[in-house]
Amino acid sequence: MPTIKPSAYLRNNYNDVSEFCNSRTEPMFITKNGHGDLAVMSIDTYEKLCGRYELYHLLDEALEAENTGNHMDYRDFIVELRKEMS
Repeated sequence: MPTIKPSAYLRNNYNDVSEFCNSRTEPMFITKNGHGDLAVMSIDTYEKLCGRYELYHLLDEALEAENTGNHMDYRDFIVELRKEMS
């Protein structure tokens, strides 16, 4: 069940919000005038979420390259990688 709090709660209970977000992986949702406004999460959770989206993006690119035939043979890739590293 999502945790939803009004914006006044964030203003008046910052330490509680921080403790909540740092002890869980889900965000706390903040409302403004009764409507959803913010999702608050820890930096660690945010970085993991961004990393997951980056991974999904890279996987999509790889699948697209495979589907269009626009990819490099593994052996050729290793040769190119070794050239770049030296």
